[in-house]
Amino acid sequence: MKLTRKEATLRRHVRIRQAVSGTSDRPRLAVFRSNQHIYAQVIDDMQHVTLAAASTLEPAVREKLSSGANCEASVEVGKLIAARSLEKGIKQVVFDRGGKLYHGRVKALADAAREGGLSF
Repeated sequence: MKLTRKEATLRRHVRIRQAVSGTSDRPRLAVFRSNQHIYAQVIDDMQHVTLAAASTLEPAVREKLSSGANCEASVEVGKLIAARSLEKGIKQVVFDRGGKLYHGRVKALADAAREGGLSF
């Protein structure tokens, strides 16, 4: 039985979330990629709170970009989430790619976050 792309993504996401959990010391950097935008959140799963967030929907990011669905947009969001995390004193995170393959826009966001000062 062949899985659809959506089913395969959901299975990977569940499998990843069984292993990846954010703590107060090392929160989870969760990435959600839609067809038109990309979103990133730094989440403390123990407290159930979002500590920092960034996306291509924000006006400051939107005016710099022609599209929210390319690697250039992902790099901007990666830099922004790293800056906001460092403001709150968060330097180390665990990376949750949300079931997506570590490739393209997800990889571009991760690399930009690393360049911005986050370590994972």
